[in-house]
Amino acid sequence: MKHGLVLMALLGAVPAAGQQQHHGHGDAERKPASPGPVMETPPPAVAGSGAPRAADAIWGADAMQASREDLRRTHGDFPVFWFQGDRVEAQMRDGADIYLWDIQGYYGGPTERLWFKSEGEGAFGENPEDAELQVLYAKAFAPFWDVQAGVRHDIAGPDTTHAVIGLQGLAPYMFEVDAALFLSHRGDVTARIEAEIDQRITQRLILQPRIEANLSAQTIPQLGIGAGLDQIEVGARLRYEIRREFAPYVGIEQSWRTGRSAALARVRGKDPSATSFLAGIRFWF
Repeated sequence: MKHGLVLMALLGAVPAAGQQQHHGHGDAERKPASPGPVMETPPPAVAGSGAPRAADAIWGADAMQASREDLRRTHGDFPVFWFQGDRVEAQMRDGADIYLWDIQGYYGGPTERLWFKSEGEGAFGENPEDAELQVLYAKAFAPFWDVQAGVRHDIAGPDTTHAVIGLQGLAPYMFEVDAALFLSHRGDVTARIEAEIDQRITQRLILQPRIEANLSAQTIPQLGIGAGLDQIEVGARLRYEIRREFAPYVGIEQSWRTGRSAALARVRGKDPSATSFLAGIRFWF
């Protein structure tokens, strides 16, 4: 019996012989269970006092410098090229169907980049009515935000060159924002603000609401632009990602010319309001 109690004590089932307690005052004296392991011995005073990089202590800092440089170069601070066709689409509307492109890309690192952007539109079978090309230098000033500055040249319509300064980044609630101020060589000041957000329905099906507003500080008759809010576009695109890099989409968009811009559009024989059904492809690489 004694040997059995000793064996059970070793296994933790009961107290060892000589340590058994009777019911009553024994239970009251029992200490509560510990919430977890407690470090009985603190770390030695020399802990953490060694070289900041353990490999340096073995091989030497000079020998490890090339490896650290390779790690830095391949894990963040290196130039990359990125290109995206954000909107490449056909729009069907009353009166005339049009084609439209909106592409952009950059070359550079995580904090400094050279951006290029182009967008335009025109009626099928005709040259583009509006087209522009921008080349911008971008510098990160906060997480997910760049300030951009450069040049825009209109390659369709009246020949116009603009100085550009703008902001591009990711606003709270995952809105992608692109805002720019333009100063033309004639002294005209205009602005454009775009915002869009991806609402994922499934892993491949995504709804993207989008809004764009164009503003002008003055009336520009040769461009058909009135002072104030020139034009606003509101739409939604539903795309299916066959691959992450390639996604066809369909959608609908409503645009309005306002104020003086609406009057200038009517003079040119154009409807200041248009509803478009659209289909296109979004891609990147």
